[in-house]
Amino acid sequence: MIIISLSITQDIRSITDLKRNTNSVLKQIHKTKRPVVLTVNGKAEAVLIDAKEYEKITNAFNLLKLLAPAEEDISNGRYKEAKEFFKEFKLEKEI
Repeated sequence: MIIISLSITQDIRSITDLKRNTNSVLKQIHKTKRPVVLTVNGKAEAVLIDAKEYEKITNAFNLLKLLAPAEEDISNGRYKEAKEFFKEFKLEKEI
């Protein structure tokens, strides 16, 4: 499971701060593995995240998208118990 945490005292930074302290912000992101929210005029504008953490999140999201139709089938009763499935499979394949 991927859990994204955020420290409101450390992980919310202004664009100006990023411009002045780019290396420091990047080191923080790599060290903490937490995203940094960038603000413009006090409003959230963008989020910076470690590349490896981004890959993990993207992979988890893609897996979730693949599982969504199966969960919908189960919710709508479109499934068979394993015993029943294998019994039918063996009969069809003459195993």
